[in-house]
Amino acid sequence: MRVVAAVIIKDGRIFAAQRNAFGPLAGKWEFPGGKIKEGESPVCALKREIREELGIEIEVHSPFLTVDHSYPTFDITLESYRCSLTEGTITLNEHLSCGWFSLEELERLDWAAADLPIVSHLGRELG
Repeated sequence: MRVVAAVIIKDGRIFAAQRNAFGPLAGKWEFPGGKIKEGESPVCALKREIREELGIEIEVHSPFLTVDHSYPTFDITLESYRCSLTEGTITLNEHLSCGWFSLEELERLDWAAADLPIVSHLGRELG
């Protein structure tokens, strides 16, 4: 399964969202995003997913890190992109919680396993 994720940085803080209470990754933190539909580009998928999940518009700047991960019941390729918030106020349509975190705060969250390499990469890049 191919999915995209937004690494949104604003004023030195990084946005993360806590997954809803359903499914194998319930309650885990993640960089928001979702599945790429057939025929859809990763950038279009990311903008669509962020609009649907958070009610905001983003600008996608550049690829950040791609992670291949195997969960017990499925495999994903997670393509993350450096992004910025361009319009709107965050509304949680699918997540339990969210926030803007310092790098140190990010490292203390209970992350979905596929997102952990992105957190580590942020640490090397920003730390």
